[in-house]
Amino acid sequence: MNPSEWPALPYAEWEQTCDTLHMWTQIVGKTRLKLAPLENHWWNVPLYVTPRGLTTSAIPWKDGSFAIEFDLVAHRLLFQTSEGLEHSMRLYPRSVADFYAEYMATLRSLGIDVKIYKVPVEFDDTTPFDQDRHHASYDTEYVERFRRVLIHADRVFKRFRSRFLGKCSPVHFFWGSFDLAVTRFSGRRAPEREGADAMMREAYSHQVTSCGFWPGDRRFPHAAFYAYSAPVPPGLEKEPVRPGAAGWNAQLGEFVFPYEDARTSSDPERAVLEFCESTYGAGAKLAGWDRAGLERQ
Repeated sequence: MNPSEWPALPYAEWEQTCDTLHMWTQIVGKTRLKLAPLENHWWNVPLYVTPRGLTTSAIPWKDGSFAIEFDLVAHRLLFQTSEGLEHSMRLYPRSVADFYAEYMATLRSLGIDVKIYKVPVEFDDTTPFDQDRHHASYDTEYVERFRRVLIHADRVFKRFRSRFLGKCSPVHFFWGSFDLAVTRFSGRRAPEREGADAMMREAYSHQVTSCGFWPGDRRFPHAAFYAYSAPVPPGLEKEPVRPGAAGWNAQLGEFVFPYEDARTSSDPERAVLEFCESTYGAGAKLAGWDRAGLERQ
């Protein structure tokens, strides 16, 4: 595959592999959640795109640290510690339960003792990881396509992030919702969401606009770029955004730009950047952000 190509990623073609990989990333991500100190808006929990896949970055442990990386080129899970220890697990068609068992055994062999919440979050199947033997697919072709899309999206989102002078999140991969996202902040507190749990209160404590990419799920089985504002300013759904294939999706309550339209455009990077800028502009305008003070001219 040409590295510059934005590959096709039809959800129906890799749904089972997507589910399995989703569960594996949750297992690894929950390790970081358990051990990393809390950062604002739960920025201590995501994974980050690397040239070869996804990484936890350094996780504090005792007097040192360790990191875990999904190498989606060599198809292995790589463990590295600040003591110089390394271990790798092969990624191949195997159940979530089998992956979980070897994963926990590997951590113990490296002297890392951690217990994680074994029930999936933000997923339509709550079978605990150590009991899940029905998610066991791993199609290397589609995993490699997904990695390539993440690399492209990460590159564009970092360009988008660089144009903002205010507080902005890193470009990070949330293993709960299985999406890559970048979020800009106005600097103002947001009204507390009625009925929100502690995690949601922390995540949306301040006014934001966010852009991201996700590969689809059973609720919306299409890969897409998305954008939203929180709180949602009145009239946002009526705002025109670009490119022409993008628009408001009433089912999701946010703007959507289908990945297939993005990748087949004459300039995918420019099209995605235009989507991010126009949706941010719509939300910032209606919410009355101090754009002159927040944006790099």
